[in-house]
Amino acid sequence: MTRIRRTPKSAQPAAQPLGQDRAEPAKTGPRPEATPVAPPRGPRPGRPDRPAGPDRHEPFERTLRLFYALRVPADVSTSLAEAQRALKGNWRAVRPDQMHVTLAYLPAVAPERLDDLKRLGALLTQEVSPMDVRLRGTGYFPNEGSPRVWFAKVEAEGLPELAAALRAGIRDLDIQTDDLPFKAHITLARKKGPAPRVSPLTFDLGWQAGHATLYRSILRKTGPIYETESTFRFRGSAPQETA
Repeated sequence: MTRIRRTPKSAQPAAQPLGQDRAEPAKTGPRPEATPVAPPRGPRPGRPDRPAGPDRHEPFERTLRLFYALRVPADVSTSLAEAQRALKGNWRAVRPDQMHVTLAYLPAVAPERLDDLKRLGALLTQEVSPMDVRLRGTGYFPNEGSPRVWFAKVEAEGLPELAAALRAGIRDLDIQTDDLPFKAHITLARKKGPAPRVSPLTFDLGWQAGHATLYRSILRKTGPIYETESTFRFRGSAPQETA
């Protein structure tokens, strides 16, 4: 059974998204002589064909927005959703099914490089052992004085090393990353306007992570959609318990 405990604020250290041509209405009276009909217009020089139908105004994505992450299992995300009830004002809560621990973020990847990133993930996780992930207290990015993100802190042996290896491998592939320092966390909410801070919380929650995932993030007006591109099982031996 998971438990969420409130802690006094003083005990919490500061912590560091042309329509179709219309036919002319028929006229009454004598019909004029037929005139040659211009052939249908083809694509304009230098412009790609546009798809017909309701998707023709959708933006064309020339690059992919991707990230490696640990998925938060449903039993843990459900408990975190209970903590989100404390949010007030212009906080936008992250949906439980979208909660994750980001290992590396790639904001603009050419589609033809996707297979390289899948191979990288498979290579770097084949010796990784399943991880015991634990949640700690809550915090804010960039800081408590001017918070924009509310998150839960995450700890797991081997997690920083995996994140560092992925980021180094991405750089070796000459693919852009955000290059921000790795801070293991689960984003719980993002601030979209004036909103009060939430009292510090601590969690007695955790799970055993047996794989990492490469996600694609697709931005929509209603929020991002995360699609799984590949999953990488941790194939290393589980650590042996000692007496």
